[in-house]
Amino acid sequence: MAQLSIILRSIEGGGLAFWCPGCQASHMIAVGQGPGPRWGFNGDPGKPTFTPSILVRQGHFIEGHSGQCYCTWPDKDEFPDLKCGVCHSFVTDGRIQFLADSTHDLAGHTVDLPAWPEGEVAS
Repeated sequence: MAQLSIILRSIEGGGLAFWCPGCQASHMIAVGQGPGPRWGFNGDPGKPTFTPSILVRQGHFIEGHSGQCYCTWPDKDEFPDLKCGVCHSFVTDGRIQFLADSTHDLAGHTVDLPAWPEGEVAS
């Protein structure tokens, strides 16, 4: 993972990652040519814009999910940070607009993309 700016990292295979202040975790997207879903990128690592919106689902919010879920995990002590949720956003000119269907506290808010926290790696 290479640092492109204080807020953006490049991931092997044409990916980019930014730190999400709503989820307190990194979000990764694929840009450029290649297989799978790809996002548009304005090329500005200091004030990135990605199109279309970014939708991240975890736990029972994942389409087609069945079986054990983070929210009913029997041993939460082993993985306390695992949780179910939705993060839906637009990233425009270095700001992240969280849509109302996000399940975290920043739903409905727009904030600057934060600096990547020291010591954190893309997950």
